[in-house]
Amino acid sequence: MSADGLGVGAGRRQVLRGAVAGTLGAAGLAAASGLPAHAAERRAPGEEAAKSLDVAVLLYDGFTALDAVGPYEVLCRVPGVRVTTVARKAGPVRTDTGELTLVAERAMSDVGRADVLLVPGGGDRGTVAMMEDADAHRWIRRIHRHSTWTTSVCTGSLILGSAGLLRGLPATTYWASRPYLKEVGAVYTPGRFVETGKIITAAGVSAGIDMGLHLASRLSDEKVGRAMQLAVEYDPDPPSDTGSPEKADAETEALALKLLADSAR
Repeated sequence: MSADGLGVGAGRRQVLRGAVAGTLGAAGLAAASGLPAHAAERRAPGEEAAKSLDVAVLLYDGFTALDAVGPYEVLCRVPGVRVTTVARKAGPVRTDTGELTLVAERAMSDVGRADVLLVPGGGDRGTVAMMEDADAHRWIRRIHRHSTWTTSVCTGSLILGSAGLLRGLPATTYWASRPYLKEVGAVYTPGRFVETGKIITAAGVSAGIDMGLHLASRLSDEKVGRAMQLAVEYDPDPPSDTGSPEKADAETEALALKLLADSAR
């Protein structure tokens, strides 16, 4: 990136910080950097009251980019929150189209705890492989044991279910994958995201942004959540109203699935 590009990026970040600070005030920012009430209940004896909150985003071959990047874009800007990408090993990880690669900062073996675990969904290849990955399931259960929130986006809920975390629990997933929730022991429940205890499952792809904003409020407060929605200018106004199978006809459903299948690598 050029020096000019860096300058523009730095300026944008400064403007964003200034806008959020102006909305919240210094006291609000200070409060937002601490732990939420129920997280404080899980704090180990002697642990400092204020600490950074660690979000681990699990990447795997064939994950869907927006499932991970949507929540990341919101959560990485919340005061006191640090987001880390994790995979079987550190390094590049391909998305479901094979045309985009994200970098995992850390290996699963090097991450033993996180305040928030986020499991994105993926194409058929990636999701099925993760549903059968016993090593990944053991890691997910280990992180879940001590997490404040365990979350998924899209078919990531099928991965959580395969790890044994959704038995008998309400959950949601990508619209075409709803029948598979029963196979992993979950109870399909409609909604952009479904919160049950400390588990939050989001519906397909873009619903991860909704869940991310909800988590922003949970990890800080509602003022920060509202400010983050404005900060990323999340104000959907799509050109058509076919964003769920309840609003689309059979021809549109079939074409949607074909487009996904044709783009898979």
